[in-house]
Amino acid sequence: MDRAQKEQLVDELGQIFESSGVVVVAHYAGLTVVEMQDLRARASEAGGSVRVAKNRLAKIALEGKPCASIADHLSGMTVLTYSEDPVAAAKVAEDFAKDNKNFVILGGAMGENALDRAGVTAVSKMPSRDELIASIVGCIGAPASNIAGALGAPASNIAGILSTIEDKAAA
Repeated sequence: MDRAQKEQLVDELGQIFESSGVVVVAHYAGLTVVEMQDLRARASEAGGSVRVAKNRLAKIALEGKPCASIADHLSGMTVLTYSEDPVAAAKVAEDFAKDNKNFVILGGAMGENALDRAGVTAVSKMPSRDELIASIVGCIGAPASNIAGALGAPASNIAGILSTIEDKAAA
């Protein structure tokens, strides 16, 4: 890799570190190519990505970035799992680690907040952006549904009373 390629890679990593809601660092020694492809596919489905980069170049890219705290985790064979959604990458990494003992999560960062192993686990248990949006829409829609039900209820009550009066008159 020549100097220009290294500079381009550092720029790409810098953009990743700036735009990601969460970055998870893990060791991947012993994973097969198929397992890494599975990790990449899972991350892609969740709206995230996986990147293997030289630790030295990643540390250079981290300088001055909000998630610079992950530089301490960059040693050995490391892989970065990241996403704009502050929860997606952590969920993917946690799920993958459960299935693969060779994938060892070291920590990560959520914006300026450094995450240790337990922190990544805690973030992975949080609801995703889509789940939060669905919850908010449900909360907003519930009062409207209740109002519509309340407005329609008197009419159905009157119809029921009239029906009962007709039945008694017919008998």
